[in-house]
Amino acid sequence: MEPDARRRRREEARRRTRRQRLTVLGGGLALGLLVLVVAVGAGGGDAGGDGGDREEAQRPAKPAELPRGGRSILPENRVVAFYGAPQDEELGVLGIGSPAKAGRRLERQAKAYSRRKRPVLPAFELISTIVQRAPGDDGDYAEPQKPAVIDRYLRAARRRKALLILDIQPGRASFVEETKALRRWLEEPDVSLALDPEWSMGPGEVPGQSIGSTDAQTVNRVSAYLSSIVREKRLPQKLLVVHRFTKGMIKDEGSLREPPGVALAVNVDGFGTQAQKKAKYREFTRGKRSRRNGFKLFLREDTGLMTPRQTLRLRPSPDLIVYE
Repeated sequence: MEPDARRRRREEARRRTRRQRLTVLGGGLALGLLVLVVAVGAGGGDAGGDGGDREEAQRPAKPAELPRGGRSILPENRVVAFYGAPQDEELGVLGIGSPAKAGRRLERQAKAYSRRKRPVLPAFELISTIVQRAPGDDGDYAEPQKPAVIDRYLRAARRRKALLILDIQPGRASFVEETKALRRWLEEPDVSLALDPEWSMGPGEVPGQSIGSTDAQTVNRVSAYLSSIVREKRLPQKLLVVHRFTKGMIKDEGSLREPPGVALAVNVDGFGTQAQKKAKYREFTRGKRSRRNGFKLFLREDTGLMTPRQTLRLRPSPDLIVYE
């Protein structure tokens, strides 16, 4: 190839490269001369030339938001959740069929609770620590959910712009330690937590033979741990659900605390007739109007399943509705 032809091709290649860099980098960083011209025009003669880029790079990232926008779950939204696990359909409606199928069914159910002034935020409440009838190798009567299962439900929840709530049935294990074991997921902006004291066993107690309980000190330790994650990772508010269906299931209930970044909801659990469920809800919410309240509905066990309209007529109106 003639020298003139090679020179022309090199110059053409340089021009193409220059155009590509100017397109990708916004026209500033390919050539020192061009950087200087842009800097003088935009920055009053600052020869550094990349002040705007440095300022952009140093600007803090926008804080993460909830699946449907915003950074506060309650009281802005009403949460409607499906509860369960894939190991057995008897564990709850979330485990019936695939996560995608459960998500579609949840979406339809949740729409019935949406109101103009209070939108619905759907949630998957996945049992992440499942109580067992046998003690197992470590003697705690509980089995953690496989990480791949949690990840699968998190992906499905995200496709529906829903929360994932990880539910702990600890057996003889500690609520606090089981919560810490879930930190990988709790650092995500759309993952919250639930405690199931019915399955929290003391020494010598066996799941299915005893009804468990917890106390305010334990719940407060868990909520403080969640609050620290929210603060450190600049996350949106997290929901902490505590299930209960007996008066003594949360000892020293009056000492429960709601730290910054955490919405604490006590969910009135237990199946029965409509009259029984309404009476239980009134009993457990009376005098606690400043607290977040939840209500659980059992698709199979309840006698005369309450409709969304009937559920919303409860007073105080539930902040959280869970279907099992």
